[in-house]
Amino acid sequence: MKSRGSAILLTIAAALALAVSAFSAKASTFTGTVSDSMCGAKHAMPGDDAGCTRACVSKGSKYALVVGDKVYTLDTSNKQALDTLDKQAGAKVTVTGTEKDNVITVSSVRAAK
Repeated sequence: MKSRGSAILLTIAAALALAVSAFSAKASTFTGTVSDSMCGAKHAMPGDDAGCTRACVSKGSKYALVVGDKVYTLDTSNKQALDTLDKQAGAKVTVTGTEKDNVITVSSVRAAK
């Protein structure tokens, strides 16, 4: 009886592992312009878009990526990614990460070619 219970538990564990991997999001690549989640595609502050983005982020807004008509909020605590976003504010970048509900969980950021 003990081995049957172990087999059932093993089967359940394998089924859960398959379900989790089936629903795990695959990383995608997005290329767009670095902005912030408060301003999105249209910056409200006078001056350039980069300065507005940096000012809004310094006041608590998150970085965002504008891709065509869509604005994705960028979610990362990775210092290297945040440094790249700061340097590339207002410029085109390529972001790799997983997207859900217009939020990209960032795994990497690089200047777009």
